[in-house]
Amino acid sequence: MFRITSIVACLLINNMLNAQTRKEVPQKVDRPLIAVKGTPSSGTEPLSPKKLWELGRVNAEGLTADGSQLIFAVSNYQFEENKSEKNLFVIPVNGGEAKPFTNSIGGESVLQVNANNEVLYLHKGQIWSKNLGDSEAKQLTNEESGLENVKLSPDGKYILYSKPVLLKNYHSVDKYKDLTKSNVYIYDNLDYRHWDTWNDGKFNHPFVAKYDQGKLSDPVDLMEGELFSSPQAPFGGSEDFTWSSDSKSVLYVAKKKFGTDYAVSTNTDIFQYDLASRQTRNLTEGMLGYDTNPQFNKEGNLLTWLSMKTDGYEADKNDIIVWDPQSNRKVNLTAHWDGTVNSYTWSKDNKKIFFTAASKGTVQLFEIDINKGDWSKQTTAVKQLSAGEFDITGIVGETKEGLIVTSTKLTRAAEVFLFSFKNKSLKQITQVNDAAYAQISETKVESRVTKASDGLDLFSWVIYPPDFDPSKKYPTLLFCQGGPQAATTQSYSFRWNFQLMAAQGYIVIAPNRRGMPGWGVKWNEQISKDWGGQSIRDYLSAIDDIAKESYVDKDRIGAVGASYGGYSVFMLAGVHEGRFKSFISHCGLFDMESWYGTTEELFFANHDLGGPYWEKGNEKTYHDFNPMRHVNAWNTPILIFQGGKDYRVPIGQGQEAFQAAQLKGIKSRFVYLPDENHWVLSGHNAQVWQREFFTWLSETL
Repeated sequence: MFRITSIVACLLINNMLNAQTRKEVPQKVDRPLIAVKGTPSSGTEPLSPKKLWELGRVNAEGLTADGSQLIFAVSNYQFEENKSEKNLFVIPVNGGEAKPFTNSIGGESVLQVNANNEVLYLHKGQIWSKNLGDSEAKQLTNEESGLENVKLSPDGKYILYSKPVLLKNYHSVDKYKDLTKSNVYIYDNLDYRHWDTWNDGKFNHPFVAKYDQGKLSDPVDLMEGELFSSPQAPFGGSEDFTWSSDSKSVLYVAKKKFGTDYAVSTNTDIFQYDLASRQTRNLTEGMLGYDTNPQFNKEGNLLTWLSMKTDGYEADKNDIIVWDPQSNRKVNLTAHWDGTVNSYTWSKDNKKIFFTAASKGTVQLFEIDINKGDWSKQTTAVKQLSAGEFDITGIVGETKEGLIVTSTKLTRAAEVFLFSFKNKSLKQITQVNDAAYAQISETKVESRVTKASDGLDLFSWVIYPPDFDPSKKYPTLLFCQGGPQAATTQSYSFRWNFQLMAAQGYIVIAPNRRGMPGWGVKWNEQISKDWGGQSIRDYLSAIDDIAKESYVDKDRIGAVGASYGGYSVFMLAGVHEGRFKSFISHCGLFDMESWYGTTEELFFANHDLGGPYWEKGNEKTYHDFNPMRHVNAWNTPILIFQGGKDYRVPIGQGQEAFQAAQLKGIKSRFVYLPDENHWVLSGHNAQVWQREFFTWLSETL
């Protein structure tokens, strides 16, 4: 249900603040924003919701040209203000102490690091400059509306950025000038709302302007008059833009469809805009799925991008395409590799492409040696570099020794590491949360393999409470993943946090059921049009298997999940035959017919459900696999969370499920978050969410 696989990433988003004047002195932060290594207290305590949100959230921002120093960001949540504050730090890659680089309120993001160690960064919508050795920063731009998704041209003469442009009026006040007190929106097409926002006629457009020491002039809208967005709505960012190496053209990603056509398609394309001629051409004409993340190699003579082949299938196999502009050859470098790519980057010597991908319950590093032989003929030159019980969540850059990456575990939030080419191992660079974790009780995590109902191996992660004693009995939770084509790996969530659940005394089992990447394309595709079939049987197989263990209290087993995981909870409530004593569903799909009529990205429903409910051949999807059709068998307590701005799974789904449970006399609770979308982003709301979550479990398990 999402192409974004990391909920943590969205928790790190800072809202753009109003532009400030050139003479404004940045307000300083008078509190420490990074944990300092020290001696932990002698005792440890289980992780709590408050401790979880007190952890620093680390993001790597860039490397110096010589690869010796890393610039990284730490976001710290402030409970009093109910917001996060993000600042930049510098640390030697080969070891040393982290030093603050910025300390202004408002959050900073690195744009680029120049050869002379000048760092350009964005702060409150303006570009700032500061050298690594300097104490004072200099504000370069003073644009009234602020700048977003900024990329400077390689020659430094132009700036590429985005801003919203009003192109269509939907409001009645604009249509009926005499009815100035009306408040009505009028639509003739779908895509009238998306994610958590109603379409108000504004579209994000890329702009190019001349740039001279912070001054912008002669801005040009690259999509003037077009009713389309670039970056993509709602989650696209600067990765949707890139410059050619000669600074003569810009590449941008857009889905150039409008209204109903937009709602039923995933066909984004990569467009090249020539600055001199002001002409645009479509580089991916005829490629019908998602085409995203264009990148030139360092020489600028080869272009790569990520591509899915099927229109309407958002979780299709994601491949790396390489294009030679001189010969006009396009080659799919990962066509014969049985996996799907998350993200990628070119090596500094242009000989390899490094990428990340799900692999057997984790996310690992891979490489393609594009310099070995004729790349236009290569089919299987994919090599896995890393292995272990961790996720590689991003590639930041490359040094002589290896790759700078971010990595997580189920029991550790993101930190920055060096992945050694020689030793094929991770060496930790940042230590933002080490002192905090030293005071948190250790949580054991193990892998488990179960025979599924069809005889195939089913992998799960099992997380045990601190000080686990196998001679005791523990309540146990089955975690149902969303997506549905999203992997359950070693990622670290600040809401669905397995370490936190285990810290409250629960065993958690998280299966890699059908539909999850990392086990081959066929395994991933098997869930489509079979939502209530084998994947639900996989969940039952996993819980039945672990329930055989003497330490599992069979009278205290629950199931929890969000999105497709919430759907799974609703389905299990009608078919579990007494296995579970408690359910928790967040933004789950309850009635597939009403959901099809109110969700916004219809391409997803058309592919994964098989199409609309009125078409013949979809009876199984809308009847057998419709949780609403199984309510007659509901008899188990259920807690239902629902966001008021969730247009992916609109509010009616949670309301219908709660109403059914109440009318059947089942112990049930409805927690409505009016200001949240499909996720929970507010810190205070997240604390309420956790308290309600664990209060419910204490009442029912």
